[in-house]
Amino acid sequence: MSSKRNAPCICGSGKKFKKCCEKKRKSRSANPSDAEFNQLVSLYSLGHYAELERGSRSLIERFPDSGLTWKLLSVALLMQEKVALPAFQKAAILMPNDAQAHFNLGSVLKSLGRFEEAIACFRKALQINPTYSEALNNMGNAQNDIGKLNEAVESFGRALEITPSSEIAHNNMGVALKQFGKTDEAVESFNCALKINPNYVEAINNLGNAQIDLGKLSEAVDCFERALAIDPGNAAAYCNLGNAQVGLGELNEAVGCFRRALAIDPTFSKALNNLANAQCDLGQLGNAIESIRQALEIDPDFTAAFSSLLFLQNYSAAHVSESFLEEAHQYGRMVARKAVSPFVSWQCTVPSERLRVGVVSGDLRAHPVGYFLEGLLAQIDPTKIELIAYPTYSQFDELTDRIKPLFSSCKPLFGQSDQAAAELIHRDAVHVLIDLSGHSIHNRLPVFAWKPAPVQVSWLGYFSTTGVKEIDYLLADEVCVPEARHGDFSETIWYLPDTRLCFTPPASDFSVATLPALKNGFITFGCFQVLAKVSDDVLETWAKILSALPSARLRWQCKQFGSPDVVDKVSQRLQQHGINLERVDMYGAVSREEYLMAHAEVDMILDTFPYPGGTTTCEALWMGVPTLTLAGETLLAKQGESINTTSGLNNWVVNSTTDYIDKAVTLASDLLGLAALRSGLREKISVSPLFDSAQFARNLEDALWEMWRVHAQTKKSRDI
Repeated sequence: MSSKRNAPCICGSGKKFKKCCEKKRKSRSANPSDAEFNQLVSLYSLGHYAELERGSRSLIERFPDSGLTWKLLSVALLMQEKVALPAFQKAAILMPNDAQAHFNLGSVLKSLGRFEEAIACFRKALQINPTYSEALNNMGNAQNDIGKLNEAVESFGRALEITPSSEIAHNNMGVALKQFGKTDEAVESFNCALKINPNYVEAINNLGNAQIDLGKLSEAVDCFERALAIDPGNAAAYCNLGNAQVGLGELNEAVGCFRRALAIDPTFSKALNNLANAQCDLGQLGNAIESIRQALEIDPDFTAAFSSLLFLQNYSAAHVSESFLEEAHQYGRMVARKAVSPFVSWQCTVPSERLRVGVVSGDLRAHPVGYFLEGLLAQIDPTKIELIAYPTYSQFDELTDRIKPLFSSCKPLFGQSDQAAAELIHRDAVHVLIDLSGHSIHNRLPVFAWKPAPVQVSWLGYFSTTGVKEIDYLLADEVCVPEARHGDFSETIWYLPDTRLCFTPPASDFSVATLPALKNGFITFGCFQVLAKVSDDVLETWAKILSALPSARLRWQCKQFGSPDVVDKVSQRLQQHGINLERVDMYGAVSREEYLMAHAEVDMILDTFPYPGGTTTCEALWMGVPTLTLAGETLLAKQGESINTTSGLNNWVVNSTTDYIDKAVTLASDLLGLAALRSGLREKISVSPLFDSAQFARNLEDALWEMWRVHAQTKKSRDI
């Protein structure tokens, strides 16, 4: 930084000092002398910010209207991490035609999360200097932060027209496109940035994350390893590498990467959250919950981590405690606090024929939520219900393609801020808004705290209270949520007739195989659950069953068994419970078709507890395989009971581990009974409420309309 008259001006205008700021200073009578100003400039150049602050304040006492001195003071304060906003504001007021003064103020406002004010400052800078590409870049980032993705892409495009060789603008464009769900285009932008600067670590990291979204996990690993070769101390690259390894099933390696990230930056709360999810996948539930709590100690407003904490506790019997409910309410209070001005009136008029229903979900794809939805959506009467999809995740597939035409429109929420998403839904004049994620990944529960619709409902994707008081109802049935348990929820329980679930039969035409025990001469118990569901209590119970049936075998299949290290650790757990490894077959992830065919090798399913199967139980029923389930206290723990009761399999529900063991032995000893049940099970459940999508659609339509009528009547009474 120099104040020599022919040198570039310190304000960044590109003009010579004598034709820019020197001229401005001389145009004012009340400005410091050149010598005084040059002394401040020298302090800035040397990085002596404390002395620069003292010198600037001293000059301001004598020359309070010197905008350049205020500008230097603001920089001195910023570099010392002191409160600098008032100084930046003063500089911008005193220098209304100085583009950099407005740019600096906008940058500070953006760092404080005051995005709209920041955007206004950048616009002012651009009015003064339309070719100010840095202002366009920062404005695009602020627009991106508040979910104005179209405007962000436009800003970055303008920046690139001015400076096509800006790797920063190309990278920023890629970030916006990725959030838009245009991942292929984002990859092109990141590659453009890297052609300009092959060592641009941020762009390499972003390219790797885009490859993860595209399912190109090996390519993603290459990106993150490349980033780390350039910058071995890059915590974000280690965290991202861990995410890619989770996708590849390399869980122990992923845990190592998350720990490396935390060794570099112990306050990296996102790495702790990701570590917790990997630990959960490994079945290390206690460690996972501890990691999440550490993340929340660092960042108490980390909504995704808070959701992870609540979700993970569902794997444990401890989640029935009052402390769990209080933590759910705490989450609800947090998101309500962030929704600074929730809607209290709505644009939706009283419907004469059709109710407009919004569906918010990150799982409108080949996912348990998608499997339950597909058949139902096809049966919804479009003359009574207009469906609008609000996907919260950018990955789509063939199931998405099949159900998308069943919605009148599809409006993605990914990349949008909570406020922007809520405003979109509010503009759509939705009568009823349904959340299908709860505290699972890709949820947008904070949007519901803005109350964008007058009636809001939780259903399907989660099995406990959300804690969000702005969600009015939770859809349930009388089995999974008896009246005595209503106090477990912040939502009002709304009962559906028969069942809260309706499953879509798999499209694959697999016939039901004959009971394998008739050919094998021994019973094969099956389990298709992830490690986190199989607690030591479950293993102890299974061990007693296998002990009582010396010839029986256990076939356990889950995605984590693709890792030899995981298989070794699980084998040790099995042996600790006295289970002979020669009686256990472990299989890793396969396609859905192969998974369904694997039921031909299983005589009956042993359910997990307190987190039982849901989708897997329904799929097993379709393949002719019944599941023995242990009913618990909560909605989730009663899920197996609800499914079996709805299917007419009350005899396959028990209430204690002792009964579970006795019932398993009794059922497994009756091969003819199992064979007879198996041969007619698909036909039996096909006509049950669990698979009757047409009747379930009528029940759901009636419930949604009645919810609306309750709201309308309540509003009418309140208005009177």
